[in-house]
Amino acid sequence: MWGYAEGERVCESGVGSVMLARMRMLVLGGTVFLGRAVAAHALAAGHDVTCVARGVSGGVPEGARLVTADRDAPDGLAGLDGPFDAVIDVARRPSHVRHAVSALRDRAAHWVYVSSCSVYADQGTPGQRAADAPLLDPLPLETDDATGPNYGPAKVACEKALVDGVGADRAMLCRAGLIVGPEDTTNRFDYWVSRLADGGEILAPGSPDDLVQWVDVRDLAAWLVQAAERRLAGPYDGIGAPVTRAEFFAGVAAGVGVTPELTWVDQDFLAVEGVEPWMGERSLPMWLPLPEYAGFMARDVSGALAAGLSPRPLADTARDTLAWLATAPERKPWAGITRADESALLAHWHDAHGGS
Repeated sequence: MWGYAEGERVCESGVGSVMLARMRMLVLGGTVFLGRAVAAHALAAGHDVTCVARGVSGGVPEGARLVTADRDAPDGLAGLDGPFDAVIDVARRPSHVRHAVSALRDRAAHWVYVSSCSVYADQGTPGQRAADAPLLDPLPLETDDATGPNYGPAKVACEKALVDGVGADRAMLCRAGLIVGPEDTTNRFDYWVSRLADGGEILAPGSPDDLVQWVDVRDLAAWLVQAAERRLAGPYDGIGAPVTRAEFFAGVAAGVGVTPELTWVDQDFLAVEGVEPWMGERSLPMWLPLPEYAGFMARDVSGALAAGLSPRPLADTARDTLAWLATAPERKPWAGITRADESALLAHWHDAHGGS
């Protein structure tokens, strides 16, 4: 039923047939961070790219076509000029996925949906795999709010709406972890990049042996485009392999050209001092309480790596992020503590531990 208008060449790889012809690719998004990176990589791969967005958050990469649309409206995508060989969607609201499926089910050959590792019901067990890890219950049909505690259930509902609508064999579910790199607006990675680059004594949360995971936005975007080309199907965790927190800091330090002075501060002390994990006001990013979140950044991603996800060295991501920060627009940080707060916490820590 589905083919490429300009012909197709197929070569066999370890993960299936790779479609090398020019594709008509629809990116639902395409103006901010991951969506924009996906559009840029699809263009670089030689594909014809249409992006659908409200057009208020930014521009699409040069060469892409922007169609402004309101995905809140059930018929907001009805006027798109299909068919499309692939759709890549980053939506978080279930209604947006349902509307897309209704409008494009018969006009799109394959779908790649960017979900989240927040869909998993068990975040405490390390080494889980996307193929068999238990999921949260989906957000009820009458609810469409995907913020706060609803985020994970909303992403489950999005996955379900897509698979129910187009079939499991036409849908790749990429459950992304922490996405980092240039143009990130959340500060959950670049806090550590700028903090290590500034030097001085650095409060390092938890233990050097704690595991952490992330993925560079450019690597994830390139893999999503490959997934559309290869028509991968099924669930994958879109994130790099876990490393220790000590290795993480060493990689960032190599990228920004410093030898960091780390003081490791345990989670019990941070909890007593009111420091929040992960994100939010007065928080330390890439740190979560253990053992309840021991599996969140310790997932088995061998399936994704075998299917073509190719993470670059952390030092490269840190270096490029630092360069971007020098010209990045002013933004409200989602995570981190002030230098003054950090100094006070370190002083309390040293006092409580005899100056060590």
